[in-house]
Amino acid sequence: MRIRIVAVGKIKEKFLQEGIAEYEKRLRPYVKLQVVEISDEKRPSPTSPATDSAAKEKEGVRILAAIPKGSYVISLDVKGQSCSSEELAASLSERELFVQNQMAFVIGGDVGLSPAVLARSDLRLSLSKMTFTHPMARLLLLEQVYRAFRIIRGEPYHK
Repeated sequence: MRIRIVAVGKIKEKFLQEGIAEYEKRLRPYVKLQVVEISDEKRPSPTSPATDSAAKEKEGVRILAAIPKGSYVISLDVKGQSCSSEELAASLSERELFVQNQMAFVIGGDVGLSPAVLARSDLRLSLSKMTFTHPMARLLLLEQVYRAFRIIRGEPYHK
């Protein structure tokens, strides 16, 4: 299976870079993982709803361009569906069975995802009702994808 994570912004915090690198390494035996970082749109300070909306649209165009054709797209969205680790594992396993071997997870920037990106999404997934920084969301997503593959393979890790 090929998984592409399309994320707006770079990871600046060293502790998050290290955690992300660790889960990327752990995932190598299970999937071909590619992380594509989309630059965040610069906005004047203070921002306005209009500048935030324009930035979201511009980021959305770059996000959509980074999603491979034929991908099953899962966008992280606070208003999305929540699921357990086992349910995520079942969803990933189902994609493998139906030979949908290209998946893309999308993590938006601080203004969220454009309506066009949400419309392209096959699933809108919420990691939690709580709010996380986008770099933290990337770490949590990678950990959950790793956990899902351990569950699928019946390997110890998940408790």
